[in-house]
Amino acid sequence: MFCFFFLLSTVLDKRGDVGIHKKVMDNVQTPLGIAVDWIYKSLYWSDLGTKTISVANFNGTKRKVLFNRGLREPASIAVDPLSGFMYWSDWGEPAKIEKSGMNGADRQVLVATDIQWPNGITLDLIKGRLYWVDSKLHMLCSVDLNGDNRNRVLQSADYLVHPFALTVFEDRVFWTDGENKAIYGANKFSGSDVIMLASNLNDPQDIIVYHELIQLSGTNWCTEKSENGGCSYMCLPAPQINKHSPKYTCVCPEGQELAADGQRCRPEANVSTSIQVDSTARGSAAAWAILPVLLLAMAGAGAYLMWRNWQLKNQKSMNFDNPVYLKTTEEDLSIDITRHGANVGHTYPAISIVSTDDDLS
Repeated sequence: MFCFFFLLSTVLDKRGDVGIHKKVMDNVQTPLGIAVDWIYKSLYWSDLGTKTISVANFNGTKRKVLFNRGLREPASIAVDPLSGFMYWSDWGEPAKIEKSGMNGADRQVLVATDIQWPNGITLDLIKGRLYWVDSKLHMLCSVDLNGDNRNRVLQSADYLVHPFALTVFEDRVFWTDGENKAIYGANKFSGSDVIMLASNLNDPQDIIVYHELIQLSGTNWCTEKSENGGCSYMCLPAPQINKHSPKYTCVCPEGQELAADGQRCRPEANVSTSIQVDSTARGSAAAWAILPVLLLAMAGAGAYLMWRNWQLKNQKSMNFDNPVYLKTTEEDLSIDITRHGANVGHTYPAISIVSTDDDLS
């Protein structure tokens, strides 16, 4: 025995008694996809208006934007709290299906080829596969949770005119079609045995199966040893990549970051501090950039001085007596230009002597 739920509204609320609704979240623009973490008691949704993917607790008192970059047209979203992964479709340009940890870590692209308008996605946790419908290519496909072993289940312009959402139960897959205003079912492996389950619907937006084989039981590690995992704000499941992966991580609200203990939150560093640090880093980088130029200049100057000194040491000076000058009749000058030991290696200034014919004999 299992139950179908057909969702026709995108308002984030919950219902107790019939006709009574309680607002869970405000400041949500266009919530196109929503998924319930039935183990850790959280809501995940994609917002087409803000191009974000966020998470909040069931009563909406704590929320966190997990992704606000790299999203163009985020659509459907699905979660697997047993392994700590979540999945979403994006029919922007380029269209793709991505996955990440439910805490926002280890983001990666799962499907990026032969895909145009991936509206709805769903998980088959028993078989470990992800299913999606493509409204432009009129296709229903599946892939394993690592992005391998892709299978085209069904391609039909009649039954998949404009599919919007889908779900899987046992060996069947079910989807809504906005153009046909109907709900269809088929074999999830081969796409055969297509049947119409409902027709003449008013814009069916989503479809969910509630069953213990869909919402598998698991351990809430955030409450296993301490309340809220010891986190001061939110405790979220971490992706189980290997046996050493942490079971959960703490996250902080906007404007705060985790302290060194990984549990408490503290205000993020202010902008002025960041600018100062950045300026210091740039100054240091500039200094390191100029340093090689200075070293080369100093090396060049040193080399020139050494060459100049070598040149001076190798210059030879000559000492001689000028017989013409010594024969001067007007006066007898005695000029001693003999080199002394203290003057070795130095040259003397040139001496210009002007004489007349009368001075020569």
